[in-house]
Amino acid sequence: MAKKKQTAETGTISIHTENIFPIIKKWLYSDKEIFLRELVSNGVDAIHKLQHINLVEGLQLADNYAVDIRIDKEAGTLTVSDNGIGMTSDEVKKYINQIAFSSAEDFLEKYKKDDSQQQIIGHFGLGFYSAFMVADTVEIKSLSYQKGATGAHWNCSGSTEYNLETVEKKDRGTEIVLHLADDEKEFLEPARLREVLVRYCNFLPVEIRLEGDVVNDRNPLWTRSPSEVSDDEYKEFYKKLYPMSDDPLFWIHLNIDYPFNLKGIVYFPKLTTEFDISKSHIKLFCNQVFVSDNCPELIPEFLTPLQGCLDAPDLPLNVSRSYLQNEPQVRKINEVLSGRVAGKVVDLAKSDRESFTPIWDDIHTFVKYGCMRDDKFYEKVKDQILFRTTDESGHTTLEDYLERGKDKHENTVYYASDEAAQATYLKLFKNEGNEVVILDQIIDSHFISFLEMKNSDLTFQRVDADLSQNMVDEDKSSKIVEGKDEKSRGDRVRELFEQSLNQDKLKIRVEALKDSSVPGMILLSEQARRFQEMARSMGQTGLDLPDEQTMVVNLSNPVIKNLVTLAEEGRNVDAGVIAEQVYDLAMLAHRGFDRDQMEAFLERSNKILEMVGKE
Repeated sequence: MAKKKQTAETGTISIHTENIFPIIKKWLYSDKEIFLRELVSNGVDAIHKLQHINLVEGLQLADNYAVDIRIDKEAGTLTVSDNGIGMTSDEVKKYINQIAFSSAEDFLEKYKKDDSQQQIIGHFGLGFYSAFMVADTVEIKSLSYQKGATGAHWNCSGSTEYNLETVEKKDRGTEIVLHLADDEKEFLEPARLREVLVRYCNFLPVEIRLEGDVVNDRNPLWTRSPSEVSDDEYKEFYKKLYPMSDDPLFWIHLNIDYPFNLKGIVYFPKLTTEFDISKSHIKLFCNQVFVSDNCPELIPEFLTPLQGCLDAPDLPLNVSRSYLQNEPQVRKINEVLSGRVAGKVVDLAKSDRESFTPIWDDIHTFVKYGCMRDDKFYEKVKDQILFRTTDESGHTTLEDYLERGKDKHENTVYYASDEAAQATYLKLFKNEGNEVVILDQIIDSHFISFLEMKNSDLTFQRVDADLSQNMVDEDKSSKIVEGKDEKSRGDRVRELFEQSLNQDKLKIRVEALKDSSVPGMILLSEQARRFQEMARSMGQTGLDLPDEQTMVVNLSNPVIKNLVTLAEEGRNVDAGVIAEQVYDLAMLAHRGFDRDQMEAFLERSNKILEMVGKE
């Protein structure tokens, strides 16, 4: 067969694009490694086009399709080649010279004044031209699949001038040869190239070969049917994505084709102190091409810990933050993820409560936050929300708690926010058979108000807000009038504390409690305390305990009983010292002492020890 006469052509890409290469260099320089993703993706696209034509036209091609990356350190070149559809000379002129710059004027006008380093590869066909971020000269050698086609050779040295001629080429497909700039020789190192390929091209559906070695996984787990995947395979894939992590708490396999396309696997991780919950951890793909690992717009704010992969083929390969913020499909993805996580939480809770409980301890903050941010999410999970409780079960739902306590405290939830500080109150509740839920996280004060808003008949009351009626023993002896002053024992104790403490804003309440172990306790109005907490959350500092304080003095306690005797014996000073000590002990559950208060407390403690020693 006679060789066809070679012809050559030189030309100018476009009179409007004289500044296109400096702009490419400027705007893409910070992400220069992405050029390899663009060239490899173009090669995969060329293979997909040929596979489609092969199927439609019955060409009976049976190639081992692949994209190959080769290095020639001596020549300083990096070559990316494929055995896809290929191009004729006319197609090179059409796709490389014309379409790439069809809207160059608009492009230049839009970006030359923009100072926001945003990614622009992919706009107006610029994917191929990203090669000029690292290369001084770029060559294209291509042979179309069409019968009788002649090879085309295009080259350009980063200006608007190009050279196009015919070339002898045996194999169908396209190879792009990059003559790397002197300061870009890092891309001649196999380790550096492998790092970029694994990052951006690890899950492409066509073999990606670096110097003959396949570097990618063509069938990532999310492309398979969930029914075909075992738990061990899900965990293995997670470890591939996040090698140093513990096993995830649970995962969700997405396979959606209506009303939009979305595939992927998302995991809820076991959170550690090193985990940054303020940033997105989802890897976004487009047709198995890696796009970004920082797309918080796709994830509901309360689910930012989610990890894994989302493959959204309908999104553009080079999405920008502004695009994601305004794209309706992104909002739909956000809603789908919220709904699927809610459904998973419900399924886990219903299937095995015992196994779900430790998971709940890790996720409850995010579930509560999600309930407050998303009504649909709340409606799905509300019946499975767990509360840690003093009951033997360890955890309870709100419905079960209210059912158990309906005869003692209907529609009232008693809770503790600090088990150590409120230990005295918890003991009183426990001794009287009253169950208390533990709400000790920062989010819980907000969640309590949210639940009360959602359930108008429901009231949350902290254990130190008031006494349950069944804690009080109606001790008639406390009301018997005694002595010449005709005062009851309760009145005597009240006067003694009022005189000793001398605090106008403190209300003294004398009760005979069934539990005699506690001499006194402080009660804080639930409403006043919540108002104070809200003020603090809004930055109003310097607030002390709420003014509406009540001190309950327990007339059943031996120490309190003795106070009356001390007063009757004329030992008012000693009785006053003990009253002050009872008050300070009660206040310890609510606040720490400053220096002066601590000195007074210690001095008084020593004095009481001396009093006891003399008796």
